[in-house]
Amino acid sequence: MIRIQEADFDIGAELSALTAARADIGAVVTFTGQVRGQADGGPLTELRIEHYPGMTERELERVEQEAKERFGLQASLIVHRHGALKPGDNIVLVIAASRHRDAAFDAARFMMDSVKSRAPFWKCEKGPGGDRWVEAKADDDTARTRWHKKDAAE
Repeated sequence: MIRIQEADFDIGAELSALTAARADIGAVVTFTGQVRGQADGGPLTELRIEHYPGMTERELERVEQEAKERFGLQASLIVHRHGALKPGDNIVLVIAASRHRDAAFDAARFMMDSVKSRAPFWKCEKGPGGDRWVEAKADDDTARTRWHKKDAAE
């Protein structure tokens, strides 16, 4: 399941809803990304996240489906927020539930790496010095290529 929304999410409620009455799940890994209060050494007052409606949902659905197939997940969830966010606000939630912990850990990392490098989101940081659009980071692409290397080795 994937969702893109402006409203905050409740991590505990999302986890409970995903795993309720599921006796086939032995491991659950969650990742929550939050807005930092600093950006490039200066204070951050707001992070505005924009996305391409329709395209973003399709890409997140592909990421989740790929993770399910690749890691044999029992359940999964990706929630990503958009709009104006303040330092400390939640941005993204990834939950991977599987029979065993290794698959859950790997799937959660795969989904997050893929969201960062594949999904069409744009971030604008606001601070005392004005607005600044965030450029893609080489580390995000490097993280994504880790999964391609694993594919080649298998």
